[in-house]
Amino acid sequence: MRIARFSIDGNVAFGAVEGEGTVESGGLVIDIIKGIPYTDFELSGTKVPLSKVRLLPPVLPNKVVAIGRNYAEHAEELGNEVPEVPVAFFKPTTSVIGPGDAIEFPSFSSELHHEAELAVVIGRMCREVPRERVKDVIFGYTCANDVTARDVQRNEAQWARAKGFDTSCPLGPWVETDLDPSDLAVQATVNGEQRQLGRTSDMIRSIEDLVVHITEAMTLLPGDVILTGTPAGVGPLTVGDEVAVTIEGIGTLTNKVIKRG
Repeated sequence: MRIARFSIDGNVAFGAVEGEGTVESGGLVIDIIKGIPYTDFELSGTKVPLSKVRLLPPVLPNKVVAIGRNYAEHAEELGNEVPEVPVAFFKPTTSVIGPGDAIEFPSFSSELHHEAELAVVIGRMCREVPRERVKDVIFGYTCANDVTARDVQRNEAQWARAKGFDTSCPLGPWVETDLDPSDLAVQATVNGEQRQLGRTSDMIRSIEDLVVHITEAMTLLPGDVILTGTPAGVGPLTVGDEVAVTIEGIGTLTNKVIKRG
């Protein structure tokens, strides 16, 4: 099931996306959900054409936990070794934007990069999750773009500013709850030109590895997001660019880059 968060007539709700097509092509409708989707829910039967609503970030996470250098070729392209343990960092909630929202080129950077990633959405409060129960705590999966101020990342030991600035975490267009994430194509295009193309099967640490590792240290809450790393091919974004992240079985997340301010 595809679960979207959206606004219509000033109201915000969740809904199940039904039909064939894309956000751009039409043919999709949203069946509004009664309540929130992390527990047992009912579909209201009230259906609205997707073209009549504004899609929002599919979740409002308490935290986004991102994993760096989880694809060997990406680590190599930036001159880094594959880390012995997962490299985890946070992106704040204020970095999260949705499909169609603008990525603001930060004034303190001159080198902005896209990073297409599979995002894991947590469905229940969990801590110290054993490997065999990881699937039980996952709500679903969505597309993410770990937008990075690369020059700042090189110059600052901590990545808080480089990867945590406002609008640096596009998520969407919805959460797919029925998906095997083990071998999916992950692609990024800029102005229609392919930049990244990899598969989740190339991840150094699996989703099970990452959930176990992260929950050893912290409690995850419903709606929290884990970014699982990016394949090779990251590259520059400039003002005016349109960047799209497409993940097999989920859909496409598209955002444009604008000048901040």
